[in-house]
Amino acid sequence: MNRMRQKIASRLKEAQNTNAMLTTFNELDMSNVMQLRKENQDAFVKKHGIKMGFMSAFVKASAYALTKQPTVNAVIDGQEILYRDYVDISVAVATPKGLVVPVLRNAEGMSYADIEKGIAALGQKAKNNELAVEDMDGGTFTISNGGVFGSLFGTPIINPPQSAILGMHGVFERPVVRSGQVVIRPMMYIALTYDHRLIDGREAVTFLRTIKTAVEDPRVMLMDL
Repeated sequence: MNRMRQKIASRLKEAQNTNAMLTTFNELDMSNVMQLRKENQDAFVKKHGIKMGFMSAFVKASAYALTKQPTVNAVIDGQEILYRDYVDISVAVATPKGLVVPVLRNAEGMSYADIEKGIAALGQKAKNNELAVEDMDGGTFTISNGGVFGSLFGTPIINPPQSAILGMHGVFERPVVRSGQVVIRPMMYIALTYDHRLIDGREAVTFLRTIKTAVEDPRVMLMDL
């Protein structure tokens, strides 16, 4: 194994051995965010010089949920719980040499455009093998998007020393019930793996539902609902 693969293997096994990992699931309707992107893509590109993807919606929603549930953003350090008053989100990026998780700093204060530009810059660094240690150090929460590879469902592994990770999956049209009628909607399963030593089930489920609501209807973040 090359050094990166050895490091990845060591960290994943450390996560298994240390954390009391449990995963909770939900599903979300991507109709609104897809429509938002379709209606505003040209203006977004014209103003910001970059396309609006799905990741910005999930990073923004996750940062919002982390400010609402600070325990998910915390970490166990010995016998102490360390709470962070900032949100640094690690975004899992696949490279030819393995999986890397560069960090978006202070994501709670970033706009959709800031997030898209930040992810694009980190992705380019990863592609060019230019990521430095400081680019990947100190995240408080991770988002992994298996959907880009067509994943339907999965349970992500916590990125130590963090306490939780969000797993995104593919968007597939499925029949769902809306107002008593069966309709076809673009749906995505989402998963939250969390350290049960620190985070209770109620907090985890509430956190994931907050992400679901904020992605489906971003107005909840604007109005702080």
